[in-house]
Formats: sequence, structure tokens, C-alpha cells
Amino acid sequence: MTSTVDDGNGAGQPSPPTQRVVRTIELLASSIETPLSLAEIVRRTGSSRATAHAVLAQLTRDGWVTRHDGNFSISAGFVGLVQRAERGFPLRRLAASALQDMADTLDMPAFLAERTGESITVTDVVGTPELAWIKPGRRIPLRPTVCREFVAWSPENAITRWVDAAPAGARSRLRDVLDSIRERGYAVERMTPDHAQMVDTLASLRDSPVSDSLRSRVDGLLTELTTIDYLSEEIVGRVAVVTVGAPIFDDTGAVVASIVAVPNREMPADELQQIGKAVVAAADRVGEAHIRHGFNGA
Repeated sequence: MTSTVDDGNGAGQPSPPTQRVVRTIELLASSIETPLSLAEIVRRTGSSRATAHAVLAQLTRDGWVTRHDGNFSISAGFVGLVQRAERGFPLRRLAASALQDMADTLDMPAFLAERTGESITVTDVVGTPELAWIKPGRRIPLRPTVCREFVAWSPENAITRWVDAAPAGARSRLRDVLDSIRERGYAVERMTPDHAQMVDTLASLRDSPVSDSLRSRVDGLLTELTTIDYLSEEIVGRVAVVTVGAPIFDDTGAVVASIVAVPNREMPADELQQIGKAVVAAADRVGEAHIRHGFNGA
């Protein structure tokens, strides 16, 4: 599974003031046991001193940040807010140990993604993936050609709707890929970040009000750029692998989440297969716990 330029939140161009607030909160949350000075926050966020001071003053007034002896830290009120928000993602606690164990065994970053309606939300990350889009809270629309492990086990009518939303030239391969994913139990993202960005840009153009001839040309370019996943017979020699994701099922057989390893490198085919087995085992472990504990993760 890989990201799209659209974060799924309906956002267009980035908002620099909002980004400064987010960077400040992320920094303080990552240093929760070590309060930071204004100078350190300025240095690590790249904000001006005046901007950082204004952001921290507002966060302190709102009760999200506390100040003590001139240093700043995330407040208990913010932690409580996060804990309440976590209730909307019950698998996170159940998956924590399996996710950590898998990441340790494979010696690579990993993350948990949970389905929320027609999108996927990254709810936990272990390690430090090189891919900037992999971070808690990132939302990814459930649309082709990504999120394949969430679609492969769907009813036929849902698969058809999803495939039909892809460029015409990619639909046949998508069908074959979904068959391979069900057969081996995991999806493989092979697209480089640069290719992903190009595909996202073209896809946004395709979905905008353009002529039929231009849309046809864009569809052709998308098909040329997008080598979707691996068919089982293509996993030979050396293979390029960005992510490997396996589904987590509920007691009805629906895919509610996935566990994803992030090797982000080239490797021998047999190494990919070993990673795939480890990811499937971790996802099965979480799925079994999810069914045992019920849907609320209690």
C-alpha cells in the first residue's frame, strides 16, 4: 500500500500556519519525557522565534501544552484527548505487540492501517520509515490502485466497482493482481515514491473537467507508469519492494485493517516471500485477538 498526494482530508494546497502547529505538536509529543526550550523548538521545527512563541502561547492557552521553568511539554489534557480519540481505532492496542514483534524480527519499519469508511487511516507506526507519508493519522482514500489488500477479499460487486474506477488500461492487471493477493495472502507495493507522485498528479488531472481525448491520453500515461504489484509468477530473481501488507479480518470475513512492513529496497524473491509470510502471520495473530475480544477491542 502506498500513499496518494491527496491525504483524503479534502485538502488542497498545504497551509503553512497549520503545518507549524502540527510540527510543534509532533515534536513535543515525540519528546514527552523531556521538556523543550523555545530555542530548541525553533531549531528543530525551523520556525522563527516569533512564530514558535505565538504557536506555543496559543497551545498553552488551549491546554494542549504546559510551560514550566521556561520549557514546554505536551499536557495531560492533550494526552487525554488522544486517548479518547483512540477509542475510534480499537485495533491499535490489540495490534501493538504483534506489530512490534514483526518489526523487530524483520528489522524494518512497520505500520498498522485501519479502515474507516471509504478510506484507510494509519493508526500506529513502529520504527522510522523513509517514506514521509507513513505517519499516524495519515488518511488514504480507498481507491485504485492502492489499498489492494483491503479490496482483494471483498464481494465481487465491490471489487468490480473498485476496479472500474481505475484507468481502463490498468483494469485487467488489477483483476489478476487481486487474484494473486488472495492466493499468497499479501499485497506488494513496488512503485517508487517519485512514480507515486507522478501517478497521483495524473490521476487528479484525469478526475478534473477535461476533454475525452485528454482523459484518454492521461489514462494511457497512467497505465505506462503504474506497474501494479507482482503477479505470483513475477516474484523471481531480484524484486523492488516498497511495502508488504496483509489483511486483518473480523469475524464476518471482512478486512478491517492491515499490517504493513516497509522494506523499501530491492531484494531476492525468496526474501520477499519470507517477509510476506511474517506479515501474514502477524496479521492473523491480530485478527484472532480482535475476534476474541470483540469489536471494541476491550
